[in-house]
Amino acid sequence: MRRLCFTIFIAILILITSCGSADEKRIGVSVYDFSDSFITEVRNAISSCSENDIPVTIVDAGGKQQTQNEQIERFIEEGYSAIIVNSVDRTASGVLIEKCRQNNVPLVFINREPVKDDMAKWDKVYYVGAKAEDSGIMAGELMADYWLSYPEADKNGDGVMQFVVIKGETGHQDTELRTEYFIETLLSKGIQLEKLHEDTGMWMRRGGYDVMSSFLDRSGDAIEAVFANNDDMALGAIEALQDDGYFRTSRFMPVIGIDGTPSGKAALDNGLLLGTVFNDAENQGRAAYNIAKELSEGRVPSSESIGYPLSDGHYVWIPYKPLPGLLLSGK
Repeated sequence: MRRLCFTIFIAILILITSCGSADEKRIGVSVYDFSDSFITEVRNAISSCSENDIPVTIVDAGGKQQTQNEQIERFIEEGYSAIIVNSVDRTASGVLIEKCRQNNVPLVFINREPVKDDMAKWDKVYYVGAKAEDSGIMAGELMADYWLSYPEADKNGDGVMQFVVIKGETGHQDTELRTEYFIETLLSKGIQLEKLHEDTGMWMRRGGYDVMSSFLDRSGDAIEAVFANNDDMALGAIEALQDDGYFRTSRFMPVIGIDGTPSGKAALDNGLLLGTVFNDAENQGRAAYNIAKELSEGRVPSSESIGYPLSDGHYVWIPYKPLPGLLLSGK
């Protein structure tokens, strides 16, 4: 009898344990590159949200879409209850959505927006980000404010702003829209423009340095303004300008970035960065986690349950905010 009771007890214990494992909730997170300063802030926010809540596993795709595909497949195979993805290549989102749909694993994209046709493939797909055109407009307004407030900005006195653009990843919606709306905003202010050069720094500080060095080799002091699609590239451009004698003497170059990262804000405070546009990484990370948590627990996310307004039922837009530097805030 004792042996029988002991056998039954062990059987019940195994059953309880196995049920607990099957019901365990975990959220997988794959980001395009850990070295990106803005994305680092986003993943830190996600990690913070997960403390004493549904745990997360965050992995680095290292800029390789194949690696990210394999990471998503592994999350699915290991029974994760929801997945957050910062895509390497937004055009590959459809493949990820289809894999998750087939296995009924909800998916939340962040920062890199899938095309609308892909988003419409399944009702358990969500996106969290910011409207890139707004950041381009705000960046353009900051640069226009400087140009119209400081006559010496027109170094050659021809009434035309000779500028260069350091772009992010080619084809990325933020790259194209930030650049397009930056230029449109300057034109809407009545400022005549001449774009001397444009090249990609791939969102990286080193990329910004290399591209700006090339621009200086080709055009030197003819450049009157620099727009970089993010702060990392803007800071790289500033380093190249410093190596060319700017900022170390009376020579100044207006450089505008986007993201408002901690290093970007520090450059604002010391007068190196003319301005930037704050991209709220913390709230993007929190919104993505809150959506993934609701989905993990089998609920349909709502504005009330996630704490952020949902647009069209599947989008959360976190607003940008312009951050002027010393020259603009103290003029």
